[in-house]
Amino acid sequence: MSKSKHEKRLDRKRKLNERGRRRSERVRLLRNRKRRIECRLRDRVWSPQDEPMLAAGNIHYELSDKSRGLSVGGIGAMHLLARRVGLIDRIDEQLKLLKVHLPYHESDHVLNIAYNILSGGTCIEDVELRRNDEVYLDALGPSGFPIRRRRATSAGGSRPRTWSR
Repeated sequence: MSKSKHEKRLDRKRKLNERGRRRSERVRLLRNRKRRIECRLRDRVWSPQDEPMLAAGNIHYELSDKSRGLSVGGIGAMHLLARRVGLIDRIDEQLKLLKVHLPYHESDHVLNIAYNILSGGTCIEDVELRRNDEVYLDALGPSGFPIRRRRATSAGGSRPRTWSR
């Protein structure tokens, strides 16, 4: 039995509503992800930190149906290796560049550059790609990354540096 024009029109409208609803859900999820990343990367006033910020405490290897994946999956293993062989502590002991750890240690800066290279980055600006990857941020555990874009102050200069001589 053939459907009437009215029934066909209603069917088309239902399909459009279903597609629109699915699209709006995806837009909402993407908007929420972007909001969470912006919240993590907002400017903050930090107190001195006793431990390095890159903790990699949220890395677990398992086979599952998860919908999120890390394009540089070995980065967690590299961080665990660096921690277990004492590289992180050694960098912090031997490299004294920062007067105060607000909030990052020297090892955070060095490892951030190393992880950028391990992740396929070819220049320092590629760190920005990692800073905007929510899964990458979740894996390594920082609320932000040490190397940031320089923002001009109201006087036209850049922020004061915290490097020691």
